Amino acid sequence: MANGQRLFVKVTRESLPQVKDKYPFLYLERGRLEIDDSSIKWIDSENNVVPLPVATLNALLLGPGTSITHEAVKTAVAANCSVCWVGEDSLLFYAAGFLPTADTRNLKQQIELASDAKKSLEVASRMFARRFPDADLAGKSLKEMMGMEGHRVRTLYQQKAEEYQVGWKGRQFTPGKFELGDVTNQVLTATNAALYGILCSAVHSMGYSPHIGFIHSGSPLPFVYDLADLYKEQLCIDLAFSLTRELAGRYDKHKVSAGFRRRVLEMDLLAKVGDDILDIFGVSRARRNRK
Repeated sequence: MANGQRLFVKVTRESLPQVKDKYPFLYLERGRLEIDDSSIKWIDSENNVVPLPVATLNALLLGPGTSITHEAVKTAVAANCSVCWVGEDSLLFYAAGFLPTADTRNLKQQIELASDAKKSLEVASRMFARRFPDADLAGKSLKEMMGMEGHRVRTLYQQKAEEYQVGWKGRQFTPGKFELGDVTNQVLTATNAALYGILCSAVHSMGYSPHIGFIHSGSPLPFVYDLADLYKEQLCIDLAFSLTRELAGRYDKHKVSAGFRRRVLEMDLLAKVGDDILDIFGVSRARRNRK
């Protein structure tokens, strides 16, 4: 740094890691994000300073007690790292910053598919086929497939409850009253919300829109909810029931976060999501190789 001026190195799209090569997310609470030269540093509540390699991070999840400077936001966005605001305990997903993308190719493809009723149903059908590999979905309407999905999820909850020998009275969540749910429901709410944050960041980074869905509608992030259903069984549902006995009736956000993070890394979620979107959009392997 010379004459009190920060040295900023120009970041180009080609110099940044692809979404699939990034670390999925970093959760921070009770501290401050500031700029140090051209990088971001985290100052925690005990004044410990930790440099953050934002170019290798997909998303920063900011919990309660965090603040961030204007310059830190600019630096994160320049590195294609999303900034999401989340809650304590459940990591409730509140909002995400929008990332600029280099072109609108992926968004245009998404809009074209969603605006054509036949093509939109085909995309939805391919999504459901991921969860019903043995089901015949030919000729099924979206409403019929959604009904099948509802039955499948209820059955899955019961199967997991029996597998892990956990009492289960059904999915329950009251907005703003996280503590009223039992431990299993609390873990489900927490991990679902964290998954939404990661996927929202990935979707923005790849130039798609979280607002243009094929199954869900009338909600803030329908495409994110569409994608989340592809991964919830392993990342959220199985984890919730497997942790319930270990937690012994007391929710522990650290164990939940650690368990969820481990599964996200084991699945290699960010490497999967890009290919999965192309698969459900019906993009051929040959076309992908030409890009």
